[in-house]
Amino acid sequence: MNIMGRSNSCNKSFCSNYMLLKPEECSALDLAGILFSSKNMGQRKFLDCPYEQMTTKVLFPHRWIIFISILVQKILLAIAEPLAKLGNATEYWLNLQNVNGGLLRLIFNFLRGKVVVVPDKKSATFLSFVGNLDKRVELDIKSTNIEVGSRRYDEAIITMMAAKVAYENKAFIASVVKDHWKMDLVDSYDFWNDYEEKATTQAFVLQDKNVGAELIIVAFRGTEFFSSDDWISDFDLSWYEIPGMGKVHAGFMKALGLQKNRGWPKHIEQTVNNQPSPAYYFLRKLLKQILEKNEKARFVVTGHSLGGALAILFPAILGFHEETWLLKRLVGVYTYGQPRVGDEIFVEYMKGKLAKHEVPYYRVVYCNDLVPRLPYDNSTFMFKHFGTCIYYNSLYKEKILDEEPNKNGWDVLLFIPKMLNAAWELIRSFILPLPCFGGRKYKESGLLFIMRVIGLLFPGVPAHCPQDYVNATRLGSSI
Repeated sequence: MNIMGRSNSCNKSFCSNYMLLKPEECSALDLAGILFSSKNMGQRKFLDCPYEQMTTKVLFPHRWIIFISILVQKILLAIAEPLAKLGNATEYWLNLQNVNGGLLRLIFNFLRGKVVVVPDKKSATFLSFVGNLDKRVELDIKSTNIEVGSRRYDEAIITMMAAKVAYENKAFIASVVKDHWKMDLVDSYDFWNDYEEKATTQAFVLQDKNVGAELIIVAFRGTEFFSSDDWISDFDLSWYEIPGMGKVHAGFMKALGLQKNRGWPKHIEQTVNNQPSPAYYFLRKLLKQILEKNEKARFVVTGHSLGGALAILFPAILGFHEETWLLKRLVGVYTYGQPRVGDEIFVEYMKGKLAKHEVPYYRVVYCNDLVPRLPYDNSTFMFKHFGTCIYYNSLYKEKILDEEPNKNGWDVLLFIPKMLNAAWELIRSFILPLPCFGGRKYKESGLLFIMRVIGLLFPGVPAHCPQDYVNATRLGSSI
């Protein structure tokens, strides 16, 4: 049975079909029943869908994927609070070392009775967990192998770094943009998720006036390492089918600003009581205001991981609302380690919109990164990638492909080669900083070294870290 099947009946007025997983309503008995019972899946309270096909027999591979998705989401819901506390403690400990000159100096000063500097979470020196994996903030234009003077040169230099910096706090972002990049920060924002009833999405906007035509960059933050909300968005396989657009990942749409029970109305009422605005509606209005002041100005959107999914969804909804004027000013979408967003109909919809307005879309994938291979592109869910796939192997050699190798990431025959590649990446972390290779600017942090070790058992996890994507944009060369 095809879980992405069509039905004419739907009680959601904004969509023609849907499948929604509700892990909070799935008991342990229900969870076991997914594996051992193939009937009446659609009648169970944890699966909301309108079509009659779900009352028929569901094949085991399909049930297994639903089982894993719900199980992971239930675990994330259960550990949300302790995970957040662990994240706060971990980031505090890492930053305590940073502001005191490292672990050894921190211990030495403590033993000598010297004052220990306490990190301020809102300061311009406080780094997130992702930021501690790779502390580089400079654009380092001279090191790139992309052709100087090309438009892709101008945009590729900044978009990956913007996608990385988007993980940080407001003060840090402001400091990097103004002091290191010598650009103008419009602002950084927290955006409302109507389904979560809280702000779960972050992005910042900057203006680069150092180029011939002013360039505006919108950078969406990706998945925060210790955020259950973000990981649930990634693992939730729920989808809505929007007429004329196709089936789209529900979690990503909710993060961008999907309105509860209303879908994507072209306009919404202004928020009240200091409630943040939804990302899509706020950024659309902001871009119009900025671009109207300069007819030559253009903009790009970017993001890493979940941020990449939001970056490509943003023009999708602009196209849905026939925002032609804005789409004509969009000169590129750059995503890094982006998961799949929609089905084949969505792919064709986006190809048409991007081609009509001549918008290039570059989807960068590093080696065995697991996230771009999710959700699955198979007969069950049929999520698809599109755009120009710029693929880098572990030598940072570039290939232009239609799809990354091992597209779903679960080829058993490739598990041992992936483990060997993870071992090479660990060895490479000692080689790359040598003067005859990359140099000291490519020295990896102790935290990333731990991630590399974890990668020996779970290949594809450390490959998702921004470090390798930054290296790829700087050291990458064509094969």
